[in-house]
Amino acid sequence: MTAFKGKTYWLIGASEGLGRALAKALDAQGARLILSARNEERLITLKAELSQATVLDVDVTDRGAVQRAAVLIGPVDGVIYNVGTYQPMRSTEWDSNAALTMVDVNFTGALRVLGETLPGMIDRGQGDITLIGSLAGYRGLPAAVGYGASKAALISLAETMRFDLRGTGVRVRLVNPGFIKTRLTQKNTFRMPMLMTPEDAAHRVLKAMTKRRFRTDFPAPFSWAIRALAYLPDAIIYRGK
Repeated sequence: MTAFKGKTYWLIGASEGLGRALAKALDAQGARLILSARNEERLITLKAELSQATVLDVDVTDRGAVQRAAVLIGPVDGVIYNVGTYQPMRSTEWDSNAALTMVDVNFTGALRVLGETLPGMIDRGQGDITLIGSLAGYRGLPAAVGYGASKAALISLAETMRFDLRGTGVRVRLVNPGFIKTRLTQKNTFRMPMLMTPEDAAHRVLKAMTKRRFRTDFPAPFSWAIRALAYLPDAIIYRGK
């Protein structure tokens, strides 16, 4: 028996990339899955590859849709928020619509989902929440307007929840991957250090979900380098800027 066998997880952001690979990995461990994303067609093709899965398409930017989905699903053992959108953008090429969409999907969507699922977990005295952030949330980076800020907000949210949920029986964890080879990172024109496959990243997320550790950053040593940037003085970071 595995840690996941017989448990039900609401996996939001399951249609592509990391989410799709994570669904397959959880299914192989005996978990029951509720697969959500906006692309119902892709979810249906994923369901056909799994043994215990239900499809429920949902747009996390629509609070009413999230509320209706949560009612249909009912109590679950765990929620995995893996929803993300990304558009490279420099401050000199500002696109308000794109920036607001990234924040709404990557961060505010998590608030909507948690608002419908966390209270019930607290009432039951048990629950498991996994928030998929990004190493990009640790430091302001070039061409990351919208994306970096939204992931920084998600990291802050997870850290706050870690304090507040102590003693409730509800566990929250934060997982911050580096670059994963997906349709989103295909938009990048720069070299991406230690680029991972979705399957490799999913394996690492699954492993993190079996540990008591709150925060998991990967891959090392790339994650160490990103975290170290936070300790460098601005005079060095922005030298010549």
